Amino acid sequence: MTPTTGRSSYSCDRSHHDHHRNDRSDCLDRVDRLDRQGRSGGERAGFARGRSQPWLLLQAGLVVGLLVACAAASAQDLLIRNATVHTATARGTLQGADVLVRNGRIAAVGTGLDGGGATVVEAAGKPLTPTLFGGITGIGIEEVSGESATTDGRLALGENAHDMTVRPEFDVTLAYNPDSLLVPVARVEGIGFTLLAAGTGSGGSIIGGQGAVMRLDGSDEPAGPKLLFIDLGSRAANLTGGSRAAQWMLLDQLVDEARGRIAPDSSAALLTPAGRATLQRHLGAGRPLVVGVERAADMRQLLRWSKKHGVRIAIRGGGEAWRVARELAEARVPVFVDPLDNLPANFDRIHASERNAALLRAAGVEVGFTQAGDASHNARKLRQLAGNAVAHGLPWDAALAGLTRVPAQTFGVDGETGAIAPGLRADLVLWDGDPLDVASLASQVWFDGRAIDMRSRQTELRDRYLRAEPDAARGELPRAYPAAGAR
Repeated sequence: MTPTTGRSSYSCDRSHHDHHRNDRSDCLDRVDRLDRQGRSGGERAGFARGRSQPWLLLQAGLVVGLLVACAAASAQDLLIRNATVHTATARGTLQGADVLVRNGRIAAVGTGLDGGGATVVEAAGKPLTPTLFGGITGIGIEEVSGESATTDGRLALGENAHDMTVRPEFDVTLAYNPDSLLVPVARVEGIGFTLLAAGTGSGGSIIGGQGAVMRLDGSDEPAGPKLLFIDLGSRAANLTGGSRAAQWMLLDQLVDEARGRIAPDSSAALLTPAGRATLQRHLGAGRPLVVGVERAADMRQLLRWSKKHGVRIAIRGGGEAWRVARELAEARVPVFVDPLDNLPANFDRIHASERNAALLRAAGVEVGFTQAGDASHNARKLRQLAGNAVAHGLPWDAALAGLTRVPAQTFGVDGETGAIAPGLRADLVLWDGDPLDVASLASQVWFDGRAIDMRSRQTELRDRYLRAEPDAARGELPRAYPAAGAR
């Protein structure tokens, strides 16, 4: 990879990136100063007493104008030249192709493109993909999984496992921390977005709450619509009186409440007014309910339930999904699987198979990927799991789609990311080899056409302990232990 501007070297590219970042900081500083001046001026002029002042309208216009300028400063014009472009669209893979980025969006994909004054990156035929999906995780709401003070993905208002409290209005995106150390760890490995999940547990209910897609670009706003999470099967039986049969009884009641067939003041009502409105919105929005379920029999029941109530679903887990592949394909239900889930870890996954993804895709099911355990801390490994699915029969293009197009379409962000096509965000990854190969690494990641700093807590620790001596001039910390052979 050799970035240039037609006139300059890589060092100029880095300084151009720093200049871009500084321009954006200057913009935001000016907006903040103007806002503070306006508020203090408004108070002096009597605005605090409700008086309308024409200059306030002018100030508001100036703030809007500066925000637009800041947005432009944060984007970048970029030309990536001579790459193997895996578009994740109907165009497939383009050899020796160029990708042109204007104002942070993909402007063109083809050959011989003219970048004008854009920064140029010579890809030398290396693979270029969209940034990848990190799975259904708790990135940004889970720092240390064993420390409750750092986890925000579950609601438990009840006293114990038998005290079910249903609050679909619970929204985990409100706790998202873009400064989590897990974000750069995933980002430097080519992960650009994740679906933030609301989980279930003792004192909660089989409806975990709401989550959404988050881009790992440092922003704290959801990138897509809110989605509702439900857990079924043995994993949630302790929340429904010890029987999975009761799960369908309770779901039917909740639907009846949301659709007004059970009065809000009924002694049997389970939902708050806010919960009723939230569930009603999700049932009628055309967005999928994200349902965690593993056993084939439970998936058949889920298909009947979704048809009965006219709701869309997407399945996460699906350990035995291959056994109902035809029914899932007919119902157009996407399934997000863990390709390493190939052992009967519990009684819901007796028929788990390493060929699950391949058999589902062969039947016409859209297949995506997620991980069964410790998904937040290992999001970077999801592409390797997709490679395992390829090793067991899934076509390579379908595996890439499961990390890009399929999650983007399923979770409502395909108008922004998940492919390399004109109009989409320039969230891109240049690889040094096959992106589904465990031996390959991301050479550079871009968000909105801006090259990110390819550092994380892990790379900093690696660099600290691999070098022979700290560089005091650069402010590097001393080694915690003597170098090998120096003891």
